Amino acid sequence: MNYRTFTINGQGHDRPGPVTYGPERVLIIAELGTSHGGSAAKARELVDAAAEAGADCVKFQIVYADEILHPNTGEVDLPGGRVGLYHVFKKLEVPLGFYGDLKEYVESRGLLFLASPFGIRSARELRSLKPRLLKIASPELNYTGLLEELASYGLPALLSTGVSRLADIEAALEIFPPERACLLHCVTAYPAPERDYGLRVLGNLGGIFGVPVGVSDHSLDPELVPSLAVTMGAAVIEKHFCLSRMDPGLDDPIALPPVDFARMVRGVRRVSALGAEAALEALRRERGPDTVEAVLGDGVKRLAPSERANYERTNRSIHAIRDIQAGDTLAPGDFAVLRTEKILRPGLHPCWETKLAGRKTARFIPAGEGIVFEDLIR
Repeated sequence: MNYRTFTINGQGHDRPGPVTYGPERVLIIAELGTSHGGSAAKARELVDAAAEAGADCVKFQIVYADEILHPNTGEVDLPGGRVGLYHVFKKLEVPLGFYGDLKEYVESRGLLFLASPFGIRSARELRSLKPRLLKIASPELNYTGLLEELASYGLPALLSTGVSRLADIEAALEIFPPERACLLHCVTAYPAPERDYGLRVLGNLGGIFGVPVGVSDHSLDPELVPSLAVTMGAAVIEKHFCLSRMDPGLDDPIALPPVDFARMVRGVRRVSALGAEAALEALRRERGPDTVEAVLGDGVKRLAPSERANYERTNRSIHAIRDIQAGDTLAPGDFAVLRTEKILRPGLHPCWETKLAGRKTARFIPAGEGIVFEDLIR
């Protein structure tokens, strides 16, 4: 298998030069997300614990609720129960200085700082922090305007490919240069069944698009998916991290606490040391050939059963910000590219965002609903 590597210009204060990752040296990311709950002390505690557990990189999310959801989205089912996600995100908004201080602290620990933006404002704020690497989350893979903005920064990026089809990935890589991209195979379910991963897809994604690959893993097993992913050529492994699964963070119920994250790191490093073939044989003996074969799958990129219902709902589309009356002329502030979730109607693909201003509406569009072609006078 022709494995491709992924290079980042520096990592932490003690490693300023380029660092190249591949199956023999995997970049391991602890996804801290918003588990800090807005507390700088909790964020530092998470960083310290991730460093001790063996992470190379810690990742955060720069959240502004209005960039992600409409207030009328309603409640969303998450691992910790049903929540009004828009209002939770509002409570997680923090000043940019919060992340500036965190980046300095992360790098003082010799780790790489990484964050996901969710819209143009958070992207530009992230750029002001001078990151070495970007992350585009799965729901934003089809967000044309955000991809164009991030592509203009000239930085390498990890692009998660959960709840997407091959055509979605191809369209994203027509905007974000493939030579600066690494695709992270992902299943957008919380938790995701290990057997939904079909990890042979990694070699096919790398071959089709000519890019390095990795996995953003939402399964509960600390080792199975990450270790097998490295045998299939993964250069990057990302896994949610928490201090305890009893903590109140949005993703804490499916995240790995420090002991389990350290176990994952050891498993990944063992595969790198053994090499793909020897490691695969060892995993077949330890986990059973049927389990290993089920997780490896047939290599076809398809929507996994556990995420199929999320397609066109977790992804972005164009939604009305306000009640729009029949006969109104649309202005830029009347609509936004948002996640739909379960209650609202999905709208037009984000590529239409720049083409709607000046169009007249044919019928009433309630605030929050997706804008579709039938809403417009042609």
